[in-house]
Amino acid sequence: MLRFNSDYMEGAHQQILDRLGAINLEKMTGYGLDEICESAKKKIRRACNKPDAEIYFLVGGTQANAVVIRSILKLYEGVIAADTGHINGHEAGAIEYGGHKVLSIPNRGGKLCAEAVDKYVRAFYEDRSYTHMVNPGMVYISHPTECGTLYTKEELKQLRAVCDKYNMPLYLDGARLGYGLAAEGTDLTLEDIAGLCDVFYIGGTKVGALFGEAVVFTHHMVEGFYTIMKQSGAMLAKGWLLGVQFDELFTDGLYMKGAENGIKTAMRLKAGLGDKGYSFLFDSPTNQQFVIVGNDKIAELDGKVTFSFWEPYDDAHHVLRFATSWATTDEDVDALLTLM
Repeated sequence: MLRFNSDYMEGAHQQILDRLGAINLEKMTGYGLDEICESAKKKIRRACNKPDAEIYFLVGGTQANAVVIRSILKLYEGVIAADTGHINGHEAGAIEYGGHKVLSIPNRGGKLCAEAVDKYVRAFYEDRSYTHMVNPGMVYISHPTECGTLYTKEELKQLRAVCDKYNMPLYLDGARLGYGLAAEGTDLTLEDIAGLCDVFYIGGTKVGALFGEAVVFTHHMVEGFYTIMKQSGAMLAKGWLLGVQFDELFTDGLYMKGAENGIKTAMRLKAGLGDKGYSFLFDSPTNQQFVIVGNDKIAELDGKVTFSFWEPYDDAHHVLRFATSWATTDEDVDALLTLM
């Protein structure tokens, strides 16, 4: 069975597994206060060019989003997101469960545009009854987006300007950040993201770690975040299991090497499908490819390959998402192309 339904189908880089095996019986301080976590934080700060950044390791993306957003928003505030945003559609209401509303606005190619955010917030404050409404308190984006599209540096600067205008923090979900940074034609770097966002996270789960996300606050903005993690059930007692993975990912460029493989194999798949006459819902330069496939062909693929059903296209077609990863091989892609 070929598996292309997500980018966390495999375990972890062998380098991570070897390091875990080597230190398995060493006794470590708990809760992320160990020397390995500190080493990982130093490497991430250096990669971001943010020597004063505050870094916390959490287990998963939904957990990171819920805890970060909860820690920043006041009781009466909500978070602005694209209607296609992950927190709006694919986190089972985790943000609302924490007491905060997701304020969704229309996307543009999966992205949240500065003009739409400005229009939304301006209309909110122009409404004389806004005290009866949920205040927009921060802005959430993801890079890459749910549609596999990417922000440009200029688009991120424009969002930053709107956030500054209304004194709202800008938060970037980086579950697939490595694939965004490695994509062909992107002009957005990790340093750019660290310079333009108040907080973001570097996704490990989908980019070569067994599990884990590194939350980066680029400047001090939340009192007691460590305690909020504990209160939210988001603190791993064996925190060094997270730290060691990021320590390896940020040694000798392992994080980006894995991401580059995901992009290389995705572009191989995209080109091969194009040669076969397939069309795409989005022009994605990332490891997610959204392919329009006939229902008859989908039936043929059953039991041979896994993928994600994205949405119906018309009565005879569906959009399927195929995701490559840090571990996808050319042979995997060629086998899928043969089936297509």
